[in-house]
Amino acid sequence: MGTKGREIVGEYVDRVLELLNKAFAEEWLAYYQYWIGAKVVQGPMKDAIIAELLQHAADELRHADMVSNRIIQLGGTPLTNPKQWFEWAHCGYAAPDDPFVRTILEQNISGEQCAINTYNSFIQEIGMKDPVTYNIAVQILQDEVEHEEDLQSLYEDLGIFLKK
Repeated sequence: MGTKGREIVGEYVDRVLELLNKAFAEEWLAYYQYWIGAKVVQGPMKDAIIAELLQHAADELRHADMVSNRIIQLGGTPLTNPKQWFEWAHCGYAAPDDPFVRTILEQNISGEQCAINTYNSFIQEIGMKDPVTYNIAVQILQDEVEHEEDLQSLYEDLGIFLKK
């Protein structure tokens, strides 16, 4: 833990650590939702959707790494038990019990929209109280906005494909 780095956050460190652990839980659940969805998805355009889901899974895993590193920098401990992820996460996890491509895309679009709201709220609350965490949250938010756009494009393409 860096003393000066923690000092910048000051009295807000406990709240920042709480928000970071919530984000950590979200990222792991999002990773698994994308990864398992890519394994079970069925239907038209499956290959394009699998490729997108696997790319997003890799991004979510990278986000979890960024967030965990920041937690540790601030002297905290990332959630160590996966059961805690469900308790801490706001967006949660949508199991791909219906593997049809449309359903998988809808679940993941909804997840991205929740993540966008979560990181936007995070940024609004933390602001310059912690510029390092703020920067991480902005980077992740940019990815989540891109993910939503990617998934919505596939969803629109699928709609055109299914009409034919």
